[in-house]
Amino acid sequence: MDVIIDAISSIDAFVWGPPMIIMLLGSHLFLTFRTRFIQRKIPTAIKLSVTKDPDAPGDISQFGALTTALSATIGTGNIVGVGTAILAGGPGAVLWMWLTGVFGIATKYAETYAAVKYRVEDHNGNMLGGAMYAWRRAFKDKEGKAPWWAMLGAGAFALFAAIASFGIGSAVQSSAMTDIITANMPGVPSWGIGLAIVIMVSLVIFGGIKFISKVCEKLVPFMALAYAWGCVVIIGMNWEFVWPAICLIFECAFTPKAAFGGAVGSGLMLALQFGCARGLFSNESGLGSAPIVASAASTRNPARQALVSMTGTFWDTVVICALTGIVLVSTMLANPGIMEQGVITAGADLTSAAFASIPYIGTPILVFGMILFAYTTILGWSYYGNRCITYLFGKHAIRPYQVIYVIVAFLGAIGVGDVVWTVSDITNALMAVPNIIVVLLLSGMIARETKHYVWEDNLDEVDETPIPQLEGK
Repeated sequence: MDVIIDAISSIDAFVWGPPMIIMLLGSHLFLTFRTRFIQRKIPTAIKLSVTKDPDAPGDISQFGALTTALSATIGTGNIVGVGTAILAGGPGAVLWMWLTGVFGIATKYAETYAAVKYRVEDHNGNMLGGAMYAWRRAFKDKEGKAPWWAMLGAGAFALFAAIASFGIGSAVQSSAMTDIITANMPGVPSWGIGLAIVIMVSLVIFGGIKFISKVCEKLVPFMALAYAWGCVVIIGMNWEFVWPAICLIFECAFTPKAAFGGAVGSGLMLALQFGCARGLFSNESGLGSAPIVASAASTRNPARQALVSMTGTFWDTVVICALTGIVLVSTMLANPGIMEQGVITAGADLTSAAFASIPYIGTPILVFGMILFAYTTILGWSYYGNRCITYLFGKHAIRPYQVIYVIVAFLGAIGVGDVVWTVSDITNALMAVPNIIVVLLLSGMIARETKHYVWEDNLDEVDETPIPQLEGK
């Protein structure tokens, strides 16, 4: 058994190694130029995200789609992941994580554009979309049939995403919630927490996308603002160390500098590697997950929803991760003793120490925030897996999938989730491959239509292209 676990861990390290980072980061840069630096439209995108488009086809509002995607994206990785990147790659990792988010905005825009453009409608009038439908519809021949290689790309993405949902979305998050609760309330049994998670999740996900989006619309802005408020308070408390922290982040990003007496990673390559890896993992730009729910949004043309979706990467990495990075580095500068004494050995320890500096309410804010982050991630990823299972096996597979999903959440809570996590981490990386390929193949179309809708000011134009009804299952 140990041999199998070691082999799976080795595969995991390989698929999330330099080739994956180069593929995703390279795509971010390419699509940034291809879309004429779509990042410049962030103010417009934020405005659109809170603008209703009621007469357009779709199941949920644009804001509902955004918050549902953010629920799956903003998670413990934004809190613990930044600390892990700093300890392994040094303070410079924060800058590379931030830059990854800035350029990743273009990829999130492009993959969402493709998903919305090629979405379909099921027999009940519900919208379905994602990389699998882009593969299936974009490359049809004159007879209306998709070639075998397109069907292979569609099936591979759906399969990898469905498997990933059990670990990334379910087991890992429930495990994180259990660890947080038991650390602060030692008497609470893990099985009791797992049972509570199953009930809380079941009440929402069995209600479908409209119910999931309504819950996320309420929870996501609240939890993000509460966490950001905590970060701002800590930055205020560490004010005299904020500018030195920012300078140290930039210095360590480009020069081999040992930080905090060598207690954390140092060097340009380490900072680049861990910063980019955690940034890519955090905002999920290029993985193809967020476009699945974006396809259900009511929008008059693909460009509008693509702009709204790209704000997810902006809020997730450019804002939340940046705030976390400045908080952690300034805390380390303000309290150098915590590094010298070996108190901090993991990313979670570093974040906990920073929030503990806020008297009375700091730790509760962090604990409550991490629980909410983990819970909403479970909700968001349940929808991703749901849509992928529907593509692979039809609507009759939805209920069995949901039952297995909550069972896996329970198993994660009681500690049976390590192998599931590693396998899903591998499939999480693998789902990016067919997604990035289809986005790059369609980048010419995306660039051409983006020029029309965005750069020629036609965002209010209605796309009259008929949305086809789902064939087959």
